[in-house]
Amino acid sequence: MRPSKHTGRTILASLMDLFLLLHSVLMHISAAIIILIYIPLSIPVKLFVWAVVKPLRKEDLRGKVVLITGASSGIGEELAYQYAKKGACLSLVARRKQALEGVAAAARERGSPDVLVVPADVSDPEQSRRAVEQTVSHFGKLNHLVANAGTWSICFFDEITNITAFTKMMDVNFWGSVYPAYYALPHLKASKGKLVVSSSIAATAPASRLSLYNATKAAQLRFYETLRSEFGSEVGITILTAGFVESEMTKGKAIQRDGEVAVDEEARDAQIGVFPVARVQKLCEVALNGIRRGDWYVTWPSLYRPVPLIACLAPEVLTWQSYALYNAKKGSPPLSQRMQEATGAKRFYPPSLRRHPGVKTERTDDHEEDAASNV
Repeated sequence: MRPSKHTGRTILASLMDLFLLLHSVLMHISAAIIILIYIPLSIPVKLFVWAVVKPLRKEDLRGKVVLITGASSGIGEELAYQYAKKGACLSLVARRKQALEGVAAAARERGSPDVLVVPADVSDPEQSRRAVEQTVSHFGKLNHLVANAGTWSICFFDEITNITAFTKMMDVNFWGSVYPAYYALPHLKASKGKLVVSSSIAATAPASRLSLYNATKAAQLRFYETLRSEFGSEVGITILTAGFVESEMTKGKAIQRDGEVAVDEEARDAQIGVFPVARVQKLCEVALNGIRRGDWYVTWPSLYRPVPLIACLAPEVLTWQSYALYNAKKGSPPLSQRMQEATGAKRFYPPSLRRHPGVKTERTDDHEEDAASNV
């Protein structure tokens, strides 16, 4: 008697279930081996490599060509200065040509032998391609790409009144780091160079009022981690996961709930609360040291280093903390703002944040965006 089709399907389904069970058991055994054996044994080896091997193999940056996006201010600007001090040649990319020219002049004073200014909007693939091609045409090579351009927003998701306007944040933060990487990769492979991306600790911390920003940074983090698994040692990849650092963002410049870009210092203060804002110079000194050593991640200020571990082992703690700090009853300020006012934490802001300086918004940059598009 021949088995029925129903019996055949039942046997096949049982075999598939058994196959899945086998893989599940093997995966759990592998995880146990990693946790109980590999991690304890690897710690002393990693410490030895970190303390002895890597310092002896720091990259000499003299004459190296470094393309930095978002170089007109903040982290990008300061990284340009740090690279310049080490004798690197620079290609500075951002939309604001006048600001780039100022950074270029300061970088030359700090020791960079040659600086190229390339006005471009890296959220546009063609402008990203042009920025890479102009750099390679001018210098003949490319050793480092620093994908740093970014923007943020500080508001609750259900308070947004123009949701479609927020695609610009994904365009800048995620695609603005993907496009330059795509066009730079052939040149970085040829030079055994490095990809550096300015992500954020927000990629692993679900901070309230930063939902869409957190999402863009999480996408960016996972993308570059995946590239590392694809390229191995062919191209070095360092991911910067900074906390609050002085920049145009922490000066209050952000995409508002209506989709317009403006400065809102009150919202900035409530978001920062009592958390310290690190000096950008210190961050970039630490960052460049890690880049030269070939570190996979650079997190600064150091108080944020335990965040990924907490997010993995006790995500409910971060969720509860964020809710407690930033969610408030209507008519009353959030706990973060009340803590800041009670402790006077704002007086510990870096001077650049306490001077209430003006920063350029998208509207004041319109002519420079047009210039960038026509270059």
